[in-house]
Amino acid sequence: MPDIKELRDELSDIHTTLEELEQAIDIKRKRARLAEIEKKMSAPDFWDDQETAQKLMTELSKLKKTVEDYSDLATRVKEQLGMLDLIEAEPDKSLLEEANAEFEKVRREVNSFETLRLMEGENSDRDVLLSIHAGAGGTEACDWAGMLLRMYTRWLDTNDYKYETVQHLPADEAGVKSVTLEISGYYPYGHLRCEAGVHRLVRISPFDAQSRRHTSFASVDVIPLFDVVEVDIDEKDLQIDTYRAGGPGGQHVNKTESAVRITHIPTGIVVQCQSQRSQVKNRAMAMRELIARIQRYQEAQRDAELKAILGEKGEIAWGNQIRSYVMQPYTMVKDHRTGTEESDVKKVLDGGLDKFIESYLRYRLEKRTSAQQ
Repeated sequence: MPDIKELRDELSDIHTTLEELEQAIDIKRKRARLAEIEKKMSAPDFWDDQETAQKLMTELSKLKKTVEDYSDLATRVKEQLGMLDLIEAEPDKSLLEEANAEFEKVRREVNSFETLRLMEGENSDRDVLLSIHAGAGGTEACDWAGMLLRMYTRWLDTNDYKYETVQHLPADEAGVKSVTLEISGYYPYGHLRCEAGVHRLVRISPFDAQSRRHTSFASVDVIPLFDVVEVDIDEKDLQIDTYRAGGPGGQHVNKTESAVRITHIPTGIVVQCQSQRSQVKNRAMAMRELIARIQRYQEAQRDAELKAILGEKGEIAWGNQIRSYVMQPYTMVKDHRTGTEESDVKKVLDGGLDKFIESYLRYRLEKRTSAQQ
């Protein structure tokens, strides 16, 4: 356990880090914007425009969390420094142990809070569409896609994100062939953009009677959603098909052609939505996804790093494996971009993604910094 001097030095470093973060993520501007929104909310006609009001409420929630988290950490660091003064004046081993335990908590939370600085800009606060597609391999690959869906929903639930299933194509035996979630909350694109790419699983297959080792693949795509439509789409470039949404059978089968599939002919991008009973609503959601995918496609033409993991249609290209989940003959999850490893595969598949998210954000910052030098 560190002594008082070591704790004081480390707390001083954390205090300096927080002051740097205050400037980097512009807490002063965020407080001013928070006050501005709260003033607008007090107006009697605030809810007359429901759409604008809802957007402001969402922005308010994000700003509040950032400002309150920063204030809480800054207060706790000052309290810790004050406690060390008391312990120094009247040495107490139990108090020193308590101070050390609190210091470890503060350090972890400051490291976590620092990810905001790593995410500043680049649409990090946008809501996202997260899509999972099973690779070749039949039931084994579909089961792997289902495992990834569970991993992400566990992470989303743990971190208080809201999500809705836009499209879900179940597999015949286990897992899913493809699924798309619309996710909103605290910097969803900033946190989840690192998940885009091909994920590889190595395990003893539960579907193999001879208990042989299998390798399965699934692709994950993460696309930010924009409020303002900047893409001019000609209706002549769209092929729109309707069909009956799939279901478990019986009374749940959709008896009308409410599901919508839209193909953008110039790029070959295809989107579909079947989550709503109304064809009109499904079409609107599909168009929103199409616009987001076309915007991402256009961005990829300008961004060499993004283009490297995408194919000609702006979709995840097979062969660009970003992470391996090995369960046999040893246990290890490894991110091939950052080199980050975790031996507890179950922990990761239960939603333990923070380690990989943070390391990727630092990796991107280092790459950007190197490119600018």
